[in-house]
This record gives sequence, C-alpha cells and structure tokens, in this order.
Amino acid sequence: MESRAKLLGHPIHQMLIVFPLGILTMGVAADVVSFFTSDSLWPRMAYYLIIVGVGTGLLAAVFGAVDYFAIPRGTRAKSVGTAHGLGNVVVVALFAASWLLRRPSPESPAAAAYIFSFLGVGISLLTAWLGGELVDRLGVGVDDGAHLNAPSSLSEQPASSSRTFVPHGGASDRRRAGSIAYAGLERRAQVR
Repeated sequence: MESRAKLLGHPIHQMLIVFPLGILTMGVAADVVSFFTSDSLWPRMAYYLIIVGVGTGLLAAVFGAVDYFAIPRGTRAKSVGTAHGLGNVVVVALFAASWLLRRPSPESPAAAAYIFSFLGVGISLLTAWLGGELVDRLGVGVDDGAHLNAPSSLSEQPASSSRTFVPHGGASDRRRAGSIAYAGLERRAQVR
C-alpha cells in the first residue's frame, strides 16, 4: 500500500520519524549523563531536546495519520497501525509531561520528569518496532510493484515499470541479489 503523503517519491512520515526518535533519545541520554556530573548543562540540554522532540513528533504524527486513514479496515495492518499510533501518542504525552515538570527548574528536574522521559523512550522502542512491522512486513508505505530493479523515485516512473530480476536459483544469482532479497523474490515468484 503506497503512502498518501510523499515528498520526492518517498513517504514523509518515514522521513520525519527519525527526528523525534533521535532527539528524544538524546534527551534521555543527557539525563543519564546528568546523573554522573554536577554540570547543569546536561539537564538543561535534556529540557530543550525534549521540546524539539515533542514538536517534531507532532509533525511526524500528522503525516502518519494521513497514511493510517488510508489503511483498509479489518486488516492486520489497521490494528498494528492503531497500536503504533496510540503508542506514539502516549510517548509524546509522557515527554510533554516530563517537559512540563522541568519548566520550573530545568537545571534540577523532579524525579517524576526523569521517570516520564525514561518510560517514553522505553515505549518508543515498542512503537518503532510496530512501525517497522507496518512497513517491512505489511507493506504500508511501500510503492506498488516495488522490486530490486525499480527506477528511481525521482524518475516519476512507477516502481513496476522496470524489468523484474527473476533469479535462476544459481549461486551467482543469490550473491547478486543478496540472500534475504533472493528469498523474498523467490516467495513472490511462487505467489504469482
């Protein structure tokens, strides 16, 4: 199922989600460093990273919602997408709560601020896995007809317009396609 919100031929949600995941994780890393130093730079850094992480998380959520509403009802992808989306709402809410608790004194946050951000990063590991399940296993956000020799997304040609690599089953074909890609092509060939 192709993404409904694309930029230069690629899903916007998948492009943006790396920012809140990385930024919020760095906020937690700054918190951890602050436990081992008396330098107030680290908790202040976590405070500002959380602000940016929550903002970019909300932006990524907009494009994730566009793709979510295009998933057909009654499919496994819809239920996984629901868990992914709701889980990420919880993640953003936990980090927003952590930020609010830090506002009075960013240099010395309350223990609850740390707890909320640590819970948030923990849950984000699960929601990231669910996002991977949506894309890698269920094909959400993947171009129709995608294959190993598909033309560039910048060419404006559909992914299916290039000839498909069909392996003979020889060792050189497996090396060329890669064992994982080869197995996927072999399964696709059996389905057709």
